[in-house]
Amino acid sequence: MSDSIIGVIGGSGLYQMDGLKAVREVAVSTPFGKPSAKLVRGKLGATDLVFLPRHGKGHRWLPTEVNFRANIFAMKKLGVERIISVSAVGSLRAEIAPGHLVIPDQFIDRTSQRPSTFFGKGLVAHISLADPFCGNLSEVLVQAAERSGATVHRGGTYLCMEGPQFSTRAESHMYRSWGAHVIGMTNLQEAKLAREAEICFGTLALATDYDCWNEQAGDVEIERVLAVLQNNVALARRTIAAAVGALSGPRNCLCASALKDAIITDRRLIPRKLRQDLKPILGKYL
Repeated sequence: MSDSIIGVIGGSGLYQMDGLKAVREVAVSTPFGKPSAKLVRGKLGATDLVFLPRHGKGHRWLPTEVNFRANIFAMKKLGVERIISVSAVGSLRAEIAPGHLVIPDQFIDRTSQRPSTFFGKGLVAHISLADPFCGNLSEVLVQAAERSGATVHRGGTYLCMEGPQFSTRAESHMYRSWGAHVIGMTNLQEAKLAREAEICFGTLALATDYDCWNEQAGDVEIERVLAVLQNNVALARRTIAAAVGALSGPRNCLCASALKDAIITDRRLIPRKLRQDLKPILGKYL
């Protein structure tokens, strides 16, 4: 039996995980408010899995409205060590066609209105985000996607924009000139917070369109996006099912000790309430 708890964050179109057994919903309180929805616990095969729909039941939260801190903190509180984040994205490269999967390895941040750290208010910590995705988890996702019959691209830069509007054509061309491969609205904050919480993080990016740079493919139209997304979600579910069985056992990556030398504040000066609030994240260091 697996001794590792896997978290799955579902994006647009992926609102539940098929195949879960012994399912129960769990309401988790956090110092940062409520998560997007109740977390769903169950078993996928022999693996303990926690699922959370990023945009809430019925897709109610805009990307900017998603309570990313509560979502990741709740996962940490339930003992999740690895998170697979599923995200619908636009393609900024001709070779990444709608229907393809991408396992990115870098980010560009174009958001401006979202809290992206657990720290502050008397506690300073600086983690390394040079490689924002867990390499070990990402490789498992690549192999699982290939076994699931997907056309999968290993690596690439995910540009995270604020939204909810799609890009202008000028922006889309600029992002391509920056070397970005796909564009989405959600995963950047999740990756930052997961690293602070010492959780391995990998993204399964589902290409649904060519953004608006590729005028021959037409502009982004939500009806066409949703049609492609429906097929992608089925592929994502197969990929996740193939991946979770390979993610058991202890971790040997740097994600598990990301905070070891990151806390700058004198331990004696950290407010007592903050120590208590962040105990699931900081407990072993304080």
